[in-house]
Amino acid sequence: MENNIPGSKKRRLRFPYKIRVEPRLVEAPGWVSVLLTIASIILALMVGAVLIALGGGDPIKAYIHIGKASFGSLGVFSDTLVKATPLMLVGLACSIAFRMKLWNIGAEGQFFIGAFAASVVVLLPVLPDSSPKWLFILIMFIFGFIGGALWGVIPGFLKVKFNVNEIISTLMMNYIAVFWNNYFIYAVWSEGGFQMSKTFPKNAWLPRLSDFAKDAPIFQGLTTHLGLVFAVIAAVIIWFILYRSKWGYEIRLIGDNAKAAKYSGISIGKNIILVMALSGGLAGLAGMSEISGVVHRLQGSISPGYGFTGIIIAWLAKLNPLAVIVVSILFGALILAGRELQPKGIPTMIQGVIFVFLIASDFFVRNRILFSRNIEE
Repeated sequence: MENNIPGSKKRRLRFPYKIRVEPRLVEAPGWVSVLLTIASIILALMVGAVLIALGGGDPIKAYIHIGKASFGSLGVFSDTLVKATPLMLVGLACSIAFRMKLWNIGAEGQFFIGAFAASVVVLLPVLPDSSPKWLFILIMFIFGFIGGALWGVIPGFLKVKFNVNEIISTLMMNYIAVFWNNYFIYAVWSEGGFQMSKTFPKNAWLPRLSDFAKDAPIFQGLTTHLGLVFAVIAAVIIWFILYRSKWGYEIRLIGDNAKAAKYSGISIGKNIILVMALSGGLAGLAGMSEISGVVHRLQGSISPGYGFTGIIIAWLAKLNPLAVIVVSILFGALILAGRELQPKGIPTMIQGVIFVFLIASDFFVRNRILFSRNIEE
């Protein structure tokens, strides 16, 4: 009856609820993060399906093709592992830096510098072509790691000494690394004017499973190389460092609460430089494994964006080094089989959408959405 009184100020609200966002006071259960990650992947695949359909393709057949072309036989699974190997190493590089809240966006550049430094062993040369394979691999391994580490230390030093934002410095150094490599590829080490160096001697090639086909015929045609072993061992070592060592405790504490870490006597600056060196070194190993295990020469097109994909892998793995292995295999499958998908660029688009949804899911992990009923005036 009161609503019928002339001049009444009461009115019906169009939306009777109020929405507000507030930080979670208690950390969300682990299953929430896992559930949101799975939901992110499903939503990204749904968006990809829509775009494939808009391009005139059949999304179901496209995804079935990805599965068959990546896991359908031992041979194609071997090729998937080849693609996954550098992804594991750059994923680990990003994971350990991100765990300390160091936003290393420069794994791509560190990848290229690692490839360059490993190539120096052959092209300068540091070792003669007649050197034994084990010595070539060892020295290229060391050079690749050191090259990437030095490229990671530079932005780390700039952050410690001058408080330069590492996102900007690492991102810009990607371009410097690419053009540095291009100078040597196009000029100093160009083979006959082509955009690549000469082929490395076979002593400088990482062994493949197919190399042992004479003794084990099942390995015939399998392209998986020793770099995969490097990546898996690196994942175990990084996991041990993070969760079973004093240094790992310092890294995690700085990432969780830098002020508390500093108050407890932990050197923030020293750890920034060390972590950036290790992160860059892992990315440099990815470059070394690619040129020694796959292309067998230094050339420009050695990375379809491995360094940037490593960022997505690190987040999808929740910065867990062992989970990086599994996620890298899935992304290796997407890269391998996705080359045949039309419209072109669908695999890269799916990666980007997954990253966007992961960022959104991280928001919901850290915050909660509250609904309250508005009171009519």
